[in-house]
Amino acid sequence: MSSVRIGVDTGGTFTDVVLVDEESGQIVTTKTPSTPANPADGFMAGVHKVLEAHAGSRALDAVSALVHGTTVATNQLLEDRPDGTSHLGFVTTEGFEFVLEIARQSVPDGYGNSYFWVKPPRIVPVHRVRTVGGRLDHLGREVRPFDEEQAADVARWFRERGVTAIGVCFLHSYANPEHERRMREVLRREHPEAVVSLSSDVLREYREYERSVTTLVDAAVKPIMRRYIENLSERLGRPFSVMKSNGGVLSAAEVVHQPITTVLSGPAAGALGAALIAGTAGHPSAITLDGGGTSTDVAVVVDGEPSLTTEGSIGRYPCKIPMIDIVTVGAGGGSIAWISPEGTLKVGPRSAGADPGPICYGRGGTEVTVTDAHVFLGRVPPHLLGGEIPLDVAAARAGVEALAGRLGLTPERCATGILEISAFNQSNAIRQITVQRGLDVRDFPMVAFGGSGPLLACRLIDILGLRAAIVPPDPGNVSAFGLLTVDVKNDYVRTHVARDPSPAAVGEILADLEAQAAAALDREGFAEHVYARSADLRYYGQAYEVRVPAPDGPVDEAWLAVVAERFHAEHERLYGYGYRDDPRHAVEWVNLRVSGIGPITRPKIAPRPRQEDEPSPVATRDVYYEQWGRTVIYRRGDLGAGAVVRGPAVIEEYGSTLPVHPGFTATMDDYGNLVVVSDDR
Repeated sequence: MSSVRIGVDTGGTFTDVVLVDEESGQIVTTKTPSTPANPADGFMAGVHKVLEAHAGSRALDAVSALVHGTTVATNQLLEDRPDGTSHLGFVTTEGFEFVLEIARQSVPDGYGNSYFWVKPPRIVPVHRVRTVGGRLDHLGREVRPFDEEQAADVARWFRERGVTAIGVCFLHSYANPEHERRMREVLRREHPEAVVSLSSDVLREYREYERSVTTLVDAAVKPIMRRYIENLSERLGRPFSVMKSNGGVLSAAEVVHQPITTVLSGPAAGALGAALIAGTAGHPSAITLDGGGTSTDVAVVVDGEPSLTTEGSIGRYPCKIPMIDIVTVGAGGGSIAWISPEGTLKVGPRSAGADPGPICYGRGGTEVTVTDAHVFLGRVPPHLLGGEIPLDVAAARAGVEALAGRLGLTPERCATGILEISAFNQSNAIRQITVQRGLDVRDFPMVAFGGSGPLLACRLIDILGLRAAIVPPDPGNVSAFGLLTVDVKNDYVRTHVARDPSPAAVGEILADLEAQAAAALDREGFAEHVYARSADLRYYGQAYEVRVPAPDGPVDEAWLAVVAERFHAEHERLYGYGYRDDPRHAVEWVNLRVSGIGPITRPKIAPRPRQEDEPSPVATRDVYYEQWGRTVIYRRGDLGAGAVVRGPAVIEEYGSTLPVHPGFTATMDDYGNLVVVSDDR
């Protein structure tokens, strides 16, 4: 029996599944509705469904690897549920109990210096913050000894109040983790039921506030992640891996110890899958747009690699773990259209999700969504997933008409207005990830995927002046496909602030980080290890750093000079200036980083056979673009390489739909991607 690899991406509306047969190279895709009450149910249903489609059997015997993308770890924080962090406590250094209250004293964009802004609740309220005596200096030297008796009192205090998840962040523990480790031993002895996260394990770099919040997010999601992983492992009866937000995967057994690394794991997989698809088709740099039921995730790929950041966040909580630089906007197929108190039409960020879903799902939804607008305008077929989910077109029409009546608009203008607002929300996310990063959006094609990603492709080309939109085969399953394209990857960081670093000290830190990476890869069963070094540098006096890649090999003065030169060049590229030849602006080293990578064999995308004949439509129906008109419908599976579809038209497939507006042309390339361009360019 041939072995297969399976990727499962759990989204807000659908669970997407991709199977790759390692012997034949065959790729099988499917989707199943997500089950928000217990995501494991949708996961298992999807795995059994794709196995049955491939070999007619639901047995897991042939599965050699199973990779999962999930947002279970962070949903409670993203949704800001009042009880989401009620089990959470915080231990910090004596005298620093208000580190979460003070934060960065910054006001969000859009408020300026307005005194109307109210600081949101902290992840841990001050009455659940405890302090312990003991102090280290910035080099990790002990100034005052750790107060073991006070630590025991703190542990008992948490135990008596039922606080079962505890984050520990002591001052300067990035330089010396000894006090934090002793606190963990005290908690194990006095409060064994508690799960504990240490900042020196989660994020060993300076900036106390960000390190504290990142550690607390890790502690907050550990209990739910452990339960979810244990439930899945028991039902699968076999090991599996989980996608991380840094673009790598990790075994489920390891993920339970560092659940924060799985934030945005599904969107990260989508960006990586889209990068491989675009690169294979000859586009090493691209914008990726992942449109789902709840939100749209946007990233940028440059020279085959998605951009990384450590300045991300989970909801309103800053998290400085390495993650693919993704901008998320609440503009998905399930985004709800509503009327503001001022009487204007708004769309999102609230979503109907999978349950009850849009009105057209017929599951009790009562609010008009983006999907309902598409259905009313005829741009989406009257069913989803090849007929598995019939849509109630009449109910969608009634909902749009009722909303239009409240706005004083025709139903057509109301529906197109909903889609226009959604398109501008998506375009703003694209501008944020490109223009605000110093990139010209017109230099990139856009890879549009996800169930709702291709629906607004033509409008985004117009709004942003994009070169083209690329719609991959099975666009609704690109994130699940991306899960099968990524290596095992762990990131390690150490703060080392110095204006004139010693090569010996830098080399010693990098060797220690590489040893940690090697141990983790050994546990994952990898004989081949790859290490990627990088460093965060800044000009002396600056508050934030620029990360640059660092060479392999021994560390000497020439090695330090290469990294410094890369910093000057990158600073100039990002900000338009640098101080390469100005001795008044010294270069300061801040953090040293190592990524340990266990490489895998990626699936290959096979070329499609050419189509010499003119493609034939399979049906027609009334579709509204600028006006109602009888429009040709194509089945994507009938199109071969070289096929050309001119708008107005609609191209349908199992998991998604591409409306080709008047004035646009879609051409299938050699790898099955539909390349959409404006006829005016």
